[in-house]
Amino acid sequence: MVFLAGGTRAYMVRHIRVTECRGENSAMTDRLGNQHVSALFVLMGLARSVSNTELHEVSGIKIDGAVRRELNDQKLVESSRAKGNAPFVHVLTDKGWSRCEELLTADRPERAGQLGHALHVVLGGLDRYLRRENLDLKAVFRPTVEISRDEVERHIREAYARLARQPKDWVRLADLRPLLNGAAREDVDGVLKDMSRARRAHLVPDSNRKTLTDADHAAAVRIGGEDNHLIVIES
Repeated sequence: MVFLAGGTRAYMVRHIRVTECRGENSAMTDRLGNQHVSALFVLMGLARSVSNTELHEVSGIKIDGAVRRELNDQKLVESSRAKGNAPFVHVLTDKGWSRCEELLTADRPERAGQLGHALHVVLGGLDRYLRRENLDLKAVFRPTVEISRDEVERHIREAYARLARQPKDWVRLADLRPLLNGAAREDVDGVLKDMSRARRAHLVPDSNRKTLTDADHAAAVRIGGEDNHLIVIES
């Protein structure tokens, strides 16, 4: 997403001119160039504070000079340094996250090259996913948190308690998974299977397959060759 040569560069410059109806933000959006957009997308992908040194290692870019000042002035990125010649550390602001969401949608570019067209399709698909699942970019790019299996089970129980309307109520895994504080999918699935084997929880398929959504299919945990969509947890 950050290697924007040739036609793709033209696409990205075109892409940031999202609409003529952005109100007070439109003028600032038009001032963003290829380097600014690349910086925003890299910070979005990393979703945390990151130094120029690490930025260059993982993406080949740095946020320096006029690019940094412009992003700071527009309050899209916060930049700081510990002292003296220490590298700048950057993080997206809430306004920066909002700007990245704006950049997901644009008219199909006319002369962008294959990579530019592909990027346009990917960004549009991401925007549709966010709208369908009522999520924001922070939820998608939030870093995975490494926690112990006991902590994962605690988060599962807490999420279940928030969703269950009464004891032993069936809860959809599609509703439960987003409440697990960034626990890795494989860790959650492993704990759910452990809880099922120990009968601390019961997992079953939804018998009405016609009502299953894409989110239900994505959240299902497979046990015994069968996808399970619902959970009830023993107290």
